[in-house]
Amino acid sequence: MTLRFYDTASAEVRDFVPLTPGKVSLYYCGATVQGLPHVGHIRSAIAFDQLTRWLEYRKFRVTVVRNVTDIDDKILAKSAASFEPDFEEGPDDIREEEWWALAYRYEQAFLNAYDTLGVSRPTYEPRATGHIPEMHSLIQRLIDRGHAYPALDDSGDVYFDVRSWNRYGSLTRQKIDEMQGAADADPRGKKDPRDFALWKGHKEGEPTTASWVSPWGTGRPGWHLECSAMVTKYLGTEFDIHGGGLDLRFPHHENEMAQSQAAGHAFANFWMHNGMVTYQGEKMSKSIGNTVSPTEMLEIASPRVVRYYLGQAQYRSILDYQPTSLQEASAAMERIDGFVARAVRALSDGGSLLFGSHGEVPDAFAAAMDDDLNVPQALAVLHDTVRAGNTALTAGDNAAARAALHSVTDMLRVLGLNDVAAPARDDQADAALGVLVEAQLGARAEARATKDWAASDAIRDTLAAAGVVVEDGPDGASWTLKRG
Repeated sequence: MTLRFYDTASAEVRDFVPLTPGKVSLYYCGATVQGLPHVGHIRSAIAFDQLTRWLEYRKFRVTVVRNVTDIDDKILAKSAASFEPDFEEGPDDIREEEWWALAYRYEQAFLNAYDTLGVSRPTYEPRATGHIPEMHSLIQRLIDRGHAYPALDDSGDVYFDVRSWNRYGSLTRQKIDEMQGAADADPRGKKDPRDFALWKGHKEGEPTTASWVSPWGTGRPGWHLECSAMVTKYLGTEFDIHGGGLDLRFPHHENEMAQSQAAGHAFANFWMHNGMVTYQGEKMSKSIGNTVSPTEMLEIASPRVVRYYLGQAQYRSILDYQPTSLQEASAAMERIDGFVARAVRALSDGGSLLFGSHGEVPDAFAAAMDDDLNVPQALAVLHDTVRAGNTALTAGDNAAARAALHSVTDMLRVLGLNDVAAPARDDQADAALGVLVEAQLGARAEARATKDWAASDAIRDTLAAAGVVVEDGPDGASWTLKRG
């Protein structure tokens, strides 16, 4: 077994060997809680949840840290009711409230979305505002090593000196002179427009609750500094994997890497970035009205279907949303669930078969996941196993059907599709429903045998109206309850 992941810093797929045998330390960027979660946030969380689940399947003990950025320029602007509504929010949703109350409200919205879609809680989820002393220590260390300086205009800002670090730009393979100026602070106090803020001095009009006393004057941390301070506190100055969305490579992760390495920290051994979500080939944008939010997706389909859709692509690739995307994902899940329901009924083993862990996933599935989390190929193995299981059930080969059911169950668990919130099961009701549906399918089979197509269609329509999906195949009719 050789795990291989794409490392953004080296721009190659490399063998993954953890720094400590048997353990993996993973940090990925969580929410900047300035608004409701959008689909890109959720795709990123699902991608790193899949990574975590696979590492755990491979018997690693995984420590996951996912931060919450709860102090930021946009949070302050939005709390003052001077910020544009976000996604499904309307103008009435934008109101004056304390910045910390707004941040907490949106933090809960993110947690609800993660939980709804089966994203496992991290080992720890630190907030930026809880780590100001660690940030002060890091800033002072950078000043002492000649890589940071207090602003030249006595504003109380402190900047990272990008020209003092000869590897600045290496993560994204850019040259300093070809970069635009950093937009996170007024350039008047900078040596170079590209220098970025480590500390932002308190400014008139900002709430006093959004500032902390520091050696350089009252103020608040810069965005990039926050993550470096939090990850090193919990995972150390060298750790295995740093992850996040592709849009964070620059400037956020470039700046994180520069300031951390300039402080003398080895920092991340691997940098992993998930691709973006587009809408019919175009970047999602409120201005052109082609956005779709997790809430809107969940109004169309069940959480399991939404998770299947958002997690079906290889994590580094673009995931393109089409009007039919959730319908296709729903059909795929119905085929899987149809086999599971049919196998459970035929094998008379109750619902416990769906939830237990029975052994190892198929070798082809494991090989795909080991190869930089090739989820599309892994899903192909899952669907092949479903087809083989259906064939075995039709042939009366219970041993093969049981093996297929166990494999499907374990693959679903690895992908997180068995841990998404679902309605409570009632085994007695399920058994009664199964008897009634099978009787209807028996009557329908007799009608088809006598070419009474009207009666056959009527039975199918009646079942469909009750939420029972019937699929005709070469092995006969199978059924499942409609989801989403």
